[in-house]
Amino acid sequence: MAIPAPPSPPLQMWQLRLALESDVPELEMLIPLSVRSLQTPCYTQAQMEAALGPVFGVDRQLIRDGTYFVAESVGVIVGCGGWSRRSSLYGGDGHRAGEDPLLDPHRDAARVRAFFVHPAWARRGIGRAIMVACEQAIIAAGFQKVDIVATLAGEPLYAAFSYAVVEHYEIPMRDGLSLPVVRMTRSLESA
Repeated sequence: MAIPAPPSPPLQMWQLRLALESDVPELEMLIPLSVRSLQTPCYTQAQMEAALGPVFGVDRQLIRDGTYFVAESVGVIVGCGGWSRRSSLYGGDGHRAGEDPLLDPHRDAARVRAFFVHPAWARRGIGRAIMVACEQAIIAAGFQKVDIVATLAGEPLYAAFSYAVVEHYEIPMRDGLSLPVVRMTRSLESA
C-alpha cells in the first residue's frame, strides 16, 4: 500500500492586516533585526546602528492613520510596511516634535515608507504584497503620485513596481556618518 503524499503547504503562510498600537513592541524588535541582516550588503555596521531610530524606526503616526500593514504568521509579525498621507519621507517618530502635516492628494505625492521583513521570511513576497496593498490604498485616497526614499537594498523592489530613480543622495546622521539612499517616484494615474 502506498503512503499518501503530505498535503502541499499553502502558497502564502502569512496574512496582511493593518498594524495596531499594540504591535509597536514587536515592530521595535523586528526593525533592528531586519536592518542588521538584510541591509548588511549595502551599509556598514556603523551606518546601520546610526540609522536605527532616526531613519529606521517605528512611526506611530502611520499606525494611527491606518496606513501601516503587518504580515503575520501564526500570531508573529514577519514583515511590515506602509504608506503615508503625511509630509515625512522616512524615519521613526521618536525625533519628531508634534504631528506630521497632512499632504494634499491633488497637489502632493503620497509616501511609501518603512518596509522591513524578518530575515527568515525574506524573498517570500511579503514586500510585494505590502506594496500592492499600499498602492491600492493610495489610489483609493485620491493620490496620483508616490514618492519613496529607498534604501539601497530596497531599490530593486520598488524598481520592479516601475518606480523611477529621481536622485541618489545621503541622509546625514550622527558622528559624521551618512546613509546613501535613492529617491524614487511613480505616477499611479494609469496604474
